[in-house]
Amino acid sequence: MGDRIYPIGIQNFEKIRKEGYVYVDKTALMYKLVKSGSYYFLSRPRRFGKSLLISTLEAYFEGKRDLFEGLAVDTLEKDWVKRPVLHLDLNIGKYDTPDSLDKILDKNLSKWEELYGTGVAESTLALRFAGVVERAYEQSGERVAILIDEYDKPLLQAIGNE
Repeated sequence: MGDRIYPIGIQNFEKIRKEGYVYVDKTALMYKLVKSGSYYFLSRPRRFGKSLLISTLEAYFEGKRDLFEGLAVDTLEKDWVKRPVLHLDLNIGKYDTPDSLDKILDKNLSKWEELYGTGVAESTLALRFAGVVERAYEQSGERVAILIDEYDKPLLQAIGNE
């Protein structure tokens, strides 16, 4: 293990696995989490691996079995179902104007609508999102994984800014 390097600051599971970084296998816990419920809110301190976990879940839900070769989940998972993943990373924006969040949501929705189509009466962000989720499910026949990273960044940046 002397030639391997630690993934300092790297929060992308695929990059860690493909480029040979050290990865501490927590996929058995991830598998248990995925198989034992449907909605989760994960709150941990800063720099505690939330973004890497989201990235790992994304690869798992996308059915990227090759990335998990040699890890615990490789022997636990029998089906490796590929499902639609809607990954919203709110860390990418600077929330300094009232419409900053809306612009980021609109950008993500537009990307997902390219994949899953649009609905005629979907004029608000909420209706567009609901439509994307419905169409993703209808087109794939699989439940949709919705992963939201840094959900609190818009709020934290706007606190105290009337």
